[in-house]
Amino acid sequence: QVQLVESGGGLVKAGGSLQLSCAASRNIFTPYEMGWYRQAPGDQREVVATITRGGSAVYADSVKGRFTISADSAKNTVYLQMSSLKPDDTAVYYCHMQGILARDDYWGQGTQVTVSS
Repeated sequence: QVQLVESGGGLVKAGGSLQLSCAASRNIFTPYEMGWYRQAPGDQREVVATITRGGSAVYADSVKGRFTISADSAKNTVYLQMSSLKPDDTAVYYCHMQGILARDDYWGQGTQVTVSS
């Protein structure tokens, strides 16, 4: 069984920065794509950013230019550097890893990010 362990969430003022980290508890699969999603109260979960094993990153329009996703595939770890944070970024952030095999589909437990105005 693989668990994704997230860290780095918290409370920050608008304009501030936070870095989220997510590491797999066991390196028994090869990640094909890693990413971050978020869910605000009353909203559906939405993609924030994803990155492939080859390093290709895709961002939601709402975070382009402010957030940067990076990964260490050898360590099955993914990061999200968030800058110029806005109150609208307040949500629970979830990391996700999809392995080459369909059965390797893992989600983190979520970490709260709160941005005060």
